[in-house]
Amino acid sequence: MKITVLRLGVVLFLIFMLCDCFIGASCKSEEAYVTLLYGDEFLLGVRVLGKSIRDTGSTKDMVVLVSDGVSQYAKELLLADGWIVEKISLLANPNQVRPKRFWGVYTKLKVFNMTSYKKVVYLDADTIVVKSIDDLFKCGKFCANLKHSERLNSGVMVIEPSEKVFNDMMSKVTTLPSYTGGDQGFLNSYYVGFANAHVYEPNLPSDVLNSRKVPEMERLSTLYNADVGLYMLANKWMVDEKELRVIHYTLGPLKPWDWWTSWLLKPVDVWQNVRVQLQESLPGTGGGKNSRDELLVKFLYLLPLVLIAFSYYRSFLQTQSLWLHIRQLYYKVRGGVLAYASVPPASISSNQPVKVPAFLGAISVCCCFAAALVSLGLPLLIIPRQVMPWTGLLLMYEWTFTLFFLLFGSYLHLVYQWGRVAANQSGLPVSLDYEPGKGHQRQQSCCDIAAWYYGLGMAFLAIAAPALPGIFGVTSLFLRLGLMVVGGLILASFMTYASEHLSIRSFVRGYEEKNTPKNRSVCFLC
Repeated sequence: MKITVLRLGVVLFLIFMLCDCFIGASCKSEEAYVTLLYGDEFLLGVRVLGKSIRDTGSTKDMVVLVSDGVSQYAKELLLADGWIVEKISLLANPNQVRPKRFWGVYTKLKVFNMTSYKKVVYLDADTIVVKSIDDLFKCGKFCANLKHSERLNSGVMVIEPSEKVFNDMMSKVTTLPSYTGGDQGFLNSYYVGFANAHVYEPNLPSDVLNSRKVPEMERLSTLYNADVGLYMLANKWMVDEKELRVIHYTLGPLKPWDWWTSWLLKPVDVWQNVRVQLQESLPGTGGGKNSRDELLVKFLYLLPLVLIAFSYYRSFLQTQSLWLHIRQLYYKVRGGVLAYASVPPASISSNQPVKVPAFLGAISVCCCFAAALVSLGLPLLIIPRQVMPWTGLLLMYEWTFTLFFLLFGSYLHLVYQWGRVAANQSGLPVSLDYEPGKGHQRQQSCCDIAAWYYGLGMAFLAIAAPALPGIFGVTSLFLRLGLMVVGGLILASFMTYASEHLSIRSFVRGYEEKNTPKNRSVCFLC
């Protein structure tokens, strides 16, 4: 009896599995969303695109065509996210117009040969779906959106795959012109008269759609391919924002996954809101994170703190105790005077005039701006591009301030040593005479409080300049840049004055402290 029941169970299980296979085969999607991935740089964009499609409730297949430049890790991550990964070879670009930028874009034409599907909707990796676009599968054999006068944009397309059409395209890639040097220009030449095609109407009754002949070409509304560049020009969408379907981030290097873009383009908030909801498909990938970037970010957070601590140790703690420095700072703020026992003998003023080189101010201004450029450029190179916006901003400020204070502080220390040497020499070119106690008084410690006043002033302006658009609620790209430029000019003027004044103070201090033991440490903006 038991054996009979067991056999019956096995038979039923096999029947169930066979039925499931047949049902699965019959229910296989004949329509799919498709995108392309040439390398890992756009991986996060594809992940967010897939998440946005699934958030609209679509159950269509999602296919990503990957080239040899995509890593195995990226493929596994996309599979875990629910993408169907298909490996393809690149199509050579027959044009020599900007070959580095468009070296593999003709590969997009392979979407026309995906004959395993009856209809596909192609989306660039820098797009995001904000409302269901399943109705696009009712569109004609070829549908796209008009941009830039009467030219179609290939970032969002509806395609009825056909081996005949694909082979015809391959026979014409070397003869048809491309105004861009890439696939978009070729498609504009291939689909002659596209600008005159009828606009796709998704709300037509089903009986009308089924009875009419499928159009060869149809134009998509801007709702299906809303260009962020056009948004920033007018500071608003040119269509009803509530009906918006697809946002396309087309502003060249300002891609939504670059952390600095969030501080320039308001529509990036939509993309970032989807990104933070990404599931942890593989360990450490939740919220669009990258495990390698996470380790680098922790290191980048820690290193400036170590540099500051080391510089402080070299500058202060090897000459006086921390407690004494705190006491001196307190008395300076209160306007009091420490006991003479804590004041170095050489800090007692003499009445000899201090002769400052005529070119010191100009050199100092140049060194200050050179230090600022290095302090801005290096963080942009080392901070991972795809970290969260606030993480990138905090790292940017931390590294910029640390590098600037170290570089310009080192320069002021050299000027201080220059003043010491000049005090024992004669015949130096001079322009101004400074007397101790008149505008450049000696300090009672190796820390010049004026340097910190100037330093904090520059830090405040450096934070305020990019923050002005947010303070005034400005969202237009050009107005944002304009306010940043104004803030930058104010900062530059302040830096010019501060650098000249601080260098003169450092030179005078070195001149007056010629008899003190040589300080072998790096002065930190003092």
